Amino acid sequence: MAKDSAKYALDATDRRILSVLQRRGRISNADLAEEVNLSASACHRRVQRLEEEGYIRDFVALLDARRLGMPTTVFVEITLQGQADEVLEVFEKAVARVPHVLECHLMAGSADYILKVVAEDTEDFARIHRQHLARLPGVAQMQSSFALRTVFKTTALPV
Repeated sequence: MAKDSAKYALDATDRRILSVLQRRGRISNADLAEEVNLSASACHRRVQRLEEEGYIRDFVALLDARRLGMPTTVFVEITLQGQADEVLEVFEKAVARVPHVLECHLMAGSADYILKVVAEDTEDFARIHRQHLARLPGVAQMQSSFALRTVFKTTALPV
């Protein structure tokens, strides 16, 4: 188990519950209990414990970016001017406020950070870049790569 994992050790039933929930988050407790071969009350208690222990962080609706008019995905590699903790902290706080940035990852390798940005099209990304990304503090270099097509995408972790 990882250092920051919860006190409760996951068993096979917990893993089945997590597997079902991350693919079908709106499943009723009764249906979930039946699928993992538990009583409804035992299943409910386990789900509550998994939430309390932090294995289940949240329940969300996954939206279709294309249907919402944001079909363009851009990955932006960012290299900062320095690696001091203050530089990283200021950058991270600023990038967290940028609309359309879905993810920001501190990287090992040639770039310091990689961002996942959604936009309506290339013109919209140019606007996002001009109004937000180009103004991020501490940036020395930025390189953007447009995704041509999403081949595979999931939010489900292997449990």
